[in-house]
Amino acid sequence: MTLLPTRTVEKPWGRVVLPAPFANPGTQPVGEIWFEPPPELPGLLVKYIFTSEKLSVQVHPSDAQTQAAGLGQQGKEECWLVIDAQPGAALGVGFTAPLDAAAMRAAALDGSIEDLLTWHPVQAGDFFYIPANTVHAIGAGVALIEVQQTSDITYRLYDYGRPRELHLDAALAVARGQPYPPALHRRLPQAGNATLVDGPYFRLDRVAGAPDAATTARYPGALLVIPLAGAAQVAGAAVGAGQCALATSLADCAFGDAALTLLAAPLG
Repeated sequence: MTLLPTRTVEKPWGRVVLPAPFANPGTQPVGEIWFEPPPELPGLLVKYIFTSEKLSVQVHPSDAQTQAAGLGQQGKEECWLVIDAQPGAALGVGFTAPLDAAAMRAAALDGSIEDLLTWHPVQAGDFFYIPANTVHAIGAGVALIEVQQTSDITYRLYDYGRPRELHLDAALAVARGQPYPPALHRRLPQAGNATLVDGPYFRLDRVAGAPDAATTARYPGALLVIPLAGAAQVAGAAVGAGQCALATSLADCAFGDAALTLLAAPLG
């Protein structure tokens, strides 16, 4: 068993006070806590994101687009599981109506793109799969777990006047100006098993207690174990909420009856 080392990333839009089980050791706002991908599963990144302000309106390219551009890394598909949300918190995903590239550029330049997004009110248990090319923005007052392809390619369309670089040409070349498919958003019950992602780049399941036979069959090799509540045992060592561990197989894992855990593994 390997507990993945973490990287704490300070962000001006982050939080000074973090939700349990995390604690901020300093006085600067923390926006992200990353788990360093292990060599055995380099293509999968898990992070927590904490917001006090809206994040930029952005988009990520696909594998095919990064390869065609010779960028030297994979594209980025990701998913979000909301673990905490303040009143009024929302995620902006997709557009309220179809938008062509010229209209999207104009909206990015004058700031109206923020209002053209569909803002989904969220609470703990909301789950979104975000395909590459989906224009999106994480709103204020949200804490979530993001599981994604390991990639740092982000194209910003709009950033609320913050002094950061925008990437309009690159973003417009890959952005999909369409509404977000409703089937990619789910609201999970507080307990129970749920298959959240089944490809094309990774799989993700939430299990309550020990996984059933069908879930076990989906994870034949190495995987990441991410407890949400309670604790798991990986190779005889405890792994608790706020941690992420590499397991060589599910056979090396044990889950208490009160445990609520995410299991993740790349495909291909």
